[in-house]
Amino acid sequence: MGLQSDAVNALRRFASCDIGDALVKLGVPNGGYLSGLKMFSPGLMCTKTRLFGPAYTVRMVRDSDKASPSLTKHFADAISRDSVVFISQPKGIVSACWGGLMSTRAKTLGAAGVVIDGRFRDLAEHQEMGIKLFARDTSILGSASLTRSSELNVPVIYESEAGEAVTVRPGDFIVGDADGVVAVRVDKIESCVDLCQERYEIDEETLKHLKNGEEMGPTIKKLRK
Repeated sequence: MGLQSDAVNALRRFASCDIGDALVKLGVPNGGYLSGLKMFSPGLMCTKTRLFGPAYTVRMVRDSDKASPSLTKHFADAISRDSVVFISQPKGIVSACWGGLMSTRAKTLGAAGVVIDGRFRDLAEHQEMGIKLFARDTSILGSASLTRSSELNVPVIYESEAGEAVTVRPGDFIVGDADGVVAVRVDKIESCVDLCQERYEIDEETLKHLKNGEEMGPTIKKLRK
């Protein structure tokens, strides 16, 4: 990607909230926030879990869609080490597009975790193996005859419940924690880190004032210029 590792490592230190606020300031639509996703594994909304890595995108289509491309191998076999598998499932599908066997393969290949714009199943299996997994919801149904994988490492569109759209590109860094998931474009990482660090220092100073009993309003006005 040509991005210095120190910038990526610096980004790793910050929470999804910090990153989202920074991206809003940088003019990124919706601050890169993928609203509607929830952490299901290794535990529900586990505050000690953090997902971080470049996106490996998978575009799913309805099984009845014969016009879209077809893959020659299973998409789970092309997962790169340390990547975040990002599955884009067609809207309105009640079946799962990911399950325990796929997570087993992803973990074997060294994936950082999985984000599903759609549904998955086998919750207990995911939690038992400790894989990091975020999704919109669960399902009891498999994908057979309902959806199929069509394209790998292509830009996909994530739409929130409110209709905001965020484009997730291959290689975008995905950051997920108990508060939510955010996508960071590679060309925004360095400026995002600068803003996150600046805000961190301001918040630390704000915290000191508040712990000393100072009022919130004047403190914010003074420090957040």
